[in-house]
Amino acid sequence: MTTHASSTQGNDLMRTVADHDETRADQPSGTAAPAPGDRRADDGLHHIVVVGGGAAGLELATRLGDRLGRRSRAAITLVDGARTHLWKPLLHAVAAGSIDPGEHELNYLAQAHWHGFRYRFGEMIGLDRVDKQVHLAATHDEDGRQITPSRSVAYDTLVIAVGSVTNDFGTKGVAEHAVPLETPAEAARFNRRLVNACLRAQTQDGPVRPGQLHVAIVGAGATGTELAADLHRTTREVVAYGLDRIDPQRDIRVVLIEAAGRVLPGLPDRISRATHRLLDRIGVEIRTGAKVTQVTAEGLRLGDGSFIDAELVVWAAGVKAPEVLRRLDGLEANRINQLVVESTLQTTRDPAIFAIGDCAACPRPGTSATVPPRAQAAHQQAAHLVDQIERRLSGQPLRPYSYRDFGSLVSLGKWSTVGSLMGFPFGRGLFIEGVFARVMYLSLRVMHDQVLKGTSRALFGLLARGLTRRAGPQVKLH
Repeated sequence: MTTHASSTQGNDLMRTVADHDETRADQPSGTAAPAPGDRRADDGLHHIVVVGGGAAGLELATRLGDRLGRRSRAAITLVDGARTHLWKPLLHAVAAGSIDPGEHELNYLAQAHWHGFRYRFGEMIGLDRVDKQVHLAATHDEDGRQITPSRSVAYDTLVIAVGSVTNDFGTKGVAEHAVPLETPAEAARFNRRLVNACLRAQTQDGPVRPGQLHVAIVGAGATGTELAADLHRTTREVVAYGLDRIDPQRDIRVVLIEAAGRVLPGLPDRISRATHRLLDRIGVEIRTGAKVTQVTAEGLRLGDGSFIDAELVVWAAGVKAPEVLRRLDGLEANRINQLVVESTLQTTRDPAIFAIGDCAACPRPGTSATVPPRAQAAHQQAAHLVDQIERRLSGQPLRPYSYRDFGSLVSLGKWSTVGSLMGFPFGRGLFIEGVFARVMYLSLRVMHDQVLKGTSRALFGLLARGLTRRAGPQVKLH
């Protein structure tokens, strides 16, 4: 189902990533680590490397670690350039300030320790398919000091799950002046800029300038639409904490811009119409059929020549796979850098390499389309691949993956949730909204946590977050 819908670490997990990076996470502390790039032929295990710790990659590594790693049936390694995981459908809430990312992030070192796989800190920059090695870039801290050196990780089976990045379609000024929402760091950066803009307006000598507290969101897909609704609430809550020189009705403006003819162009028309009505009712300005041609420090210019003043611009207009996949030792990639895969999720030019999630162009039988880059597809592919890797290890033929569309849900913050559920016996889909849709949306987040943490940890985390929200402000103020 489509959505745009912490754990305490012990002292042993607080050592530097450099110390832990080359150590098998399920070994006792102090065990000597094999040298980087060592195939570990002496352990006699099949080495499965998963590159990318997003929804698909982390779920796959966790399931494989529980099923194979703990039982010494295979060695599982997860590679990621970040140290923590945050479910991507939550990024709009981090940007709006309606959640604290620290309460929802999952530490890779801890997850590896608990679930029988290894974690390698680093970004994939290349691949050697002959020697079966994934090349990782060196990592550095904020002061420029090296944390881990450039090195290689050996594999017998490789799964690439590096997700997607923002596609600016070559629009002038996007890289310099717009904020994408690809990572928790970028979402937190936008939130800081938003709060800073409010503080600046409160303390400056003159009145609030036209456009000074305007936010333009380019792209009315699920991320952009949910962000627009959430920002309408959180900006007013920030101002309510003593910023009395700002008049929300006069000074704050949220503009949602979409090149297509309606919001949520990829979802059913009934969901789009219901969402448009709600956004219009709460005061979000919607511009459809509007193509952005340039982003500047003062706002953005549209194809018709008009200019929209905005202090902050969020770019959520499209996605593509990371550029590194286009030059990955001859693997086939499409025009948006996705790796082309067979129905078995194996890449077309190397059966030992799989791709899943947003970075994979997976065929849909009977159509010319590929599986959409949705959270439900990532979950389905990860679950499917667990069984297929076991079949691969035992020499059995692989079964094809078939995408199932369970519907779509879009959360509009406290205002409402709308969506459709597929597969009901009384029709093609059931349109839902309100409390029931909200409960369904929240259940998806709990299900994601349950897969990664287990039922008890997921429920305790839900309870802890609920208590924290009652004890503090309902919006992030720093």
